[in-house]
Amino acid sequence: MRRLLVIAVSNMHEGVKKYLGRHIMVKGRYIDLILSGRKIATIRLGVIRPKYSEVIIHGGGRPIAKAKIVAVYYKRIKDLTDEEARMDGFINKKELVNELKGIYGGLSDEEFVTIIVFQILQRFDELPANKPYLGLEVRDLAGLGLRYLSSELSDEEKKILMSLTRTNSIRAASMNLFNSVSKRYLVRKVLRKVLRRLLERNVLGKQNASLDT
Repeated sequence: MRRLLVIAVSNMHEGVKKYLGRHIMVKGRYIDLILSGRKIATIRLGVIRPKYSEVIIHGGGRPIAKAKIVAVYYKRIKDLTDEEARMDGFINKKELVNELKGIYGGLSDEEFVTIIVFQILQRFDELPANKPYLGLEVRDLAGLGLRYLSSELSDEEKKILMSLTRTNSIRAASMNLFNSVSKRYLVRKVLRKVLRRLLERNVLGKQNASLDT
């Protein structure tokens, strides 16, 4: 789904909007908090509109989980609460605001932030070895390949992966690129290569997982 229900604050002056794609970047120290469920939100400066309801969260130089965005809303910094700070993995509002100031510099209490609340759908440290592509959707695997392996992929491989990010379908990618479903083996070959390389480079964590598809 590309459309999200965004909860707006009445009479809010939004100013320039920023957009969030399929990837959310967090600091490495938040990984355990996210995977343990103690951090279920990220609070960012400004008015941010997610383009997708499902995103990949990255931390410490690797993808850590796939998540569903369940709520997006906006507040002035002065109106943030201790509860919202705890949702973002902080002890209280004061600690959260200090972190925001450390990241963004001097901030006014009147500035808006975006609270993005998410639910983990799939942990990338617990991928099932007995499922095709370790249980990853082909769209997600293709996106990770483009993000982490771009410098070692051919132009044709990148085109295949780009098509998969749009269609999430091996069959559709084969039709789009080769005008035939009989070329699906070429798409699968690229996906297997991407998965193997991601495992070899410890981008994904199942070193001994089966690559059978």
